[in-house]
Amino acid sequence: MRSRYLFSLIAVGLVASMGIYFLVHPSYQKSLEAKYYYEIGEYKHAYTLASEAFNDNVYNRMASTVMAQSKTSLKYSKYIEQAKKFLVEINTIAQAESISNAQRAKIKMMSEIMVDSYKKLAPSIITDKELVDRAAKYYNDFEKLHAEVTR
Repeated sequence: MRSRYLFSLIAVGLVASMGIYFLVHPSYQKSLEAKYYYEIGEYKHAYTLASEAFNDNVYNRMASTVMAQSKTSLKYSKYIEQAKKFLVEINTIAQAESISNAQRAKIKMMSEIMVDSYKKLAPSIITDKELVDRAAKYYNDFEKLHAEVTR
């Protein structure tokens, strides 16, 4: 009976010491902070913190995971920002009374860039669904635009 209590006490002590190490070690603190920033959508800051945590301890799986998640999310964010920029430029061109062949070619090129860029994106299961959905919406818009311009 005493051995069972002793074994339980050792197991609890071991788990407690691992928990304290996890909370006190700077690498794990940075990875927790990186996870927080990832969750609130600040992917660049999350990537920076996760990279620092990973460089401090290459066995920190949380840092590795957050770093990979942030890198993927940054790609999606950059795609969305590029799409917004291109749409503003295209809307400026479209507001003119007539569209020249050079402007039509520019719109076609921008839509091809966005369609091809989207195909290079590779979401994971843990990528923010809202981010993936927004990128897909822009992709669909540019695909329709490309079809209109190439007619």
